[in-house]
Amino acid sequence: MIRVKYAAIAALLLAFGTALLGGALLFFQGRQQPNTNAEYVALGSSFAAGLGLGSRVPGSPIVCQRSVNGYPQQLARMTGRSLTDMSCSGSTVSHVLRGGQVFLGPQIEALGPRTRLVTLTAGGNDIGYVGDITAMAYQQRGGLAGFLVERFWNGAKPAAERNFDSLKADLIATLIEIRRRAPNARIFLVTYPVIIPADGTCSQLGIGEDDAELMRQVGFSLAESTRAAAEEAGVILIDMDQVSAGHHACAPNAWVNGIAPEQGSPFHPNLAGSRATAEQIKLALDRADRASLKAIE
Repeated sequence: MIRVKYAAIAALLLAFGTALLGGALLFFQGRQQPNTNAEYVALGSSFAAGLGLGSRVPGSPIVCQRSVNGYPQQLARMTGRSLTDMSCSGSTVSHVLRGGQVFLGPQIEALGPRTRLVTLTAGGNDIGYVGDITAMAYQQRGGLAGFLVERFWNGAKPAAERNFDSLKADLIATLIEIRRRAPNARIFLVTYPVIIPADGTCSQLGIGEDDAELMRQVGFSLAESTRAAAEEAGVILIDMDQVSAGHHACAPNAWVNGIAPEQGSPFHPNLAGSRATAEQIKLALDRADRASLKAIE
């Protein structure tokens, strides 16, 4: 009996020590100052971070799950630019501008005098986009995950009840601050790729017609808010919502995963989607470079 008691105490102490060490590691990683000397600074959520698309970027915060195959990493390799990648899974626009995500400071703290390129993909977490699609799919699959969703999830709000006006205002404020801190940089605001097809649903999504229609509206409004913010802030838009229209999760050549991917995270860009985003930004960069040369001539 005494041995069992001591074993339980030891287990509790081990769990406490592990939690304490884990918290200390997250705090240490969050307090590290970013490199401000890179030519290219990448900002945003998991759609930029490349969640699940390969090994974690060495030295990056564990909480961010920033992979070596996120589109910023691929774009840096394509163009030979030095990169400070601040993208972080779970980030909202407020996290980019103000910080506060698990000890992490504002992502924009990486902007510096050498910054010549900034990309931003954010907003989906602000309005519960991918989170709600995932919850819907797990709820309909059943099992333990479905039980937990049923127990703790309150359901998806209609698109009209999500604060897209606030999202647009936050995006504009962030873009204005990026411009203030990096006045010589080209700034690209990147929309989220299409997840749900224009009509219907499919087994890869794992959700019914009504849920698909609801989240289709949310995705549409997210893209519209992002476009409006880019126009008002005067930055370059990379409209992956339009470019990826034929590469939704139900398409044979999908750029985003369904509910049960072999690699990557549910309803996030796959390797092809991440590469396509990097390629679209590179094309826009090349066009801007040619226009600058022509203006000089």
